[in-house]
This record gives sequence, C-alpha cells and structure tokens, in this order.
Amino acid sequence: MPAMSTALNYSKDRKVGEGTYAVVYLGKQVNTDRKIAVKEIKTGLFKDGLDMSAIREVKYLQELRHPNVIELIDVFSAHNNLNLVLEFLPCDLEVLIKDHSVTFSAGDIKSWLLMTLRGVHHCHRNFILHRDLKPNNLLLAPDGQLKIADFGLARSLGNINEDLTSNVVTRWYRAPELLFGAKHYTGAIDVWAVGIIFAELMIRAPYLPGQDDVDQMDVTFRALGTPTEQTWPNVSSLRLYDSLKVYPPPSRQELRLRFSAATEEALDLMMMMTQLDPSRRCTTEQALQHKYFTDSPEPTPPEKLPSKRTPSDEPDSKRRKVE
Repeated sequence: MPAMSTALNYSKDRKVGEGTYAVVYLGKQVNTDRKIAVKEIKTGLFKDGLDMSAIREVKYLQELRHPNVIELIDVFSAHNNLNLVLEFLPCDLEVLIKDHSVTFSAGDIKSWLLMTLRGVHHCHRNFILHRDLKPNNLLLAPDGQLKIADFGLARSLGNINEDLTSNVVTRWYRAPELLFGAKHYTGAIDVWAVGIIFAELMIRAPYLPGQDDVDQMDVTFRALGTPTEQTWPNVSSLRLYDSLKVYPPPSRQELRLRFSAATEEALDLMMMMTQLDPSRRCTTEQALQHKYFTDSPEPTPPEKLPSKRTPSDEPDSKRRKVE
C-alpha cells in the first residue's frame, strides 16, 4: 500500500452517498482538476478504530488493477477518518436497468456481461471473491467501461479448511449453497450472481426477488427447479432441504417465454452460470469462452453503450447507500 497522501491534494465538493459507517463525496484532484469520488470511512465509530471491510477494500483494490475494476487512486487520513480516493463513475447498471426510457440492444447486454465477467475473472485469478455482485455495484465510467466496485465484503481464497460466513451477497443474487448456509464455497457464488445480473439485463426487472431468506429459496427453486440427488449429489443432507417445496426445472420453452428476446446461446450461458450445484456451474473462464460472445451481434463498443447522466454529472444513483 502506498504511503498516506494528504487531504490537501483533494477537494470535496458535495455529498452523493451515505451509510452507517461511510460518506461518499464528489470532488477533484487539486493539481490535475480530475474528477474523483472520496469515500470517507468514519473510523471513530468502530470499537478498534477501523472496520475489517475498510481494510479489505483498500487491500484488494490495491491488488486488483484492471480496466473493469474501480481504480483506487489514493488513501489518506483526515480528522481521524480514513479516506479512499476513487475514480469518478457517474452511473451504475441498476439505474440503467430501471430506466425503461433507455433501450438495450443484444449487443449492449453482451458488452456489459463481457466486461463484468472480465472483471470477476481478474478477481478470481488473484484468488479474491467479491461476494457482493449486483447491478448497483457495477459502475459505469464516462467512456462506457463497466467497473466492479464495493469490495467491502471481498475475501481471499486462502485456507480451504477455513470457515466462511454464508451471510454475504445481497439476497436476490445469493447462490443456493449460501442459502443452505454453506461455510465453504468458491468463486461459483460470484458466477451465480453474474448469471442473475445477466437475466435482469434481459428482462429489465429483478429475476429472483425474494422477500426474506426463506422466501428467497422458494423463489429461486420455483424459477429453476428444486435440486435433487441427481442434479446436486448430497443436497438432501443440507440444512433446510427437507422443508423445501418441490418444483420441476423449467423447460426450454418456458425459458424462451420468460426471456423472449434471448438467443439460444444466451439462454445456454445463463443456465450454465445458474446451475444449482456449484460444482457444475461454469467458471468465469468457461463463461468468457462461450459461443455467445462470438455469435452475432458483436458486443457494443463501450463508448457507444447507452448512458444516463445528469447535467451536472452527479452520479445517477445520487444518495447511494454506502456500507
């Protein structure tokens, strides 16, 4: 990690997001006039002075330099708070998905998925799980590049025998193994989340919107079928399995009706990414090699992708909730 910079190098113009432990400001780099975002973490609110999520975010963003991962420009301390200086990204994918005045082409969806997978693949190659992939954490740069953000829940894939918490990933994007309370899991949880995001890009609405953790299991298996010993060996031994309702897997025709604009290759890739059994789910590398990406149409060049900006260039998510 570089030596701490000083607050004098940056100006904070206005607040654009706030959570319990952090505030995000729009600002500028004083010597270059470059637009930036400053995430101010209120370290005084933590018993030991600093939250693990802040440490993780700094650590992983320093390690992950990639066009599809948000850039951590600098870190400095001021008024007993830790400040992360991040590149300015004026919009997120959730804003575009919800804005039905913006039309998505098949090439647009392919481009966003491609950039997301490239970013996640880079994380996994560096043995890092993101653990909170969702449209709100996929930010869009002025040049159209998609950037994965918010590494506060990220974790190194280190000791395979170490227990991990299953209480990660925003509920709608939580993989089945996490819903079952898995303490050991892999990058497959991130692949699942990207598969659900892919589905949402195609239908322009939440795909698996569970109301609570129990309902999330029901919504997931109603859409994709309840797992069996044939489709997921040893699944019947998992916690809560005996309480599940039994739903058949969707037929290809049902999927075509639900995703009416999707090609066969798009449906195939989505189903590979949302296999219930994590050991049968594709990896990011396998997803990137799928025929979907070489079939027509080509991915839209990032600079030609739909965008949505306010006249002042203020981030469209405006008062983004910041963890």
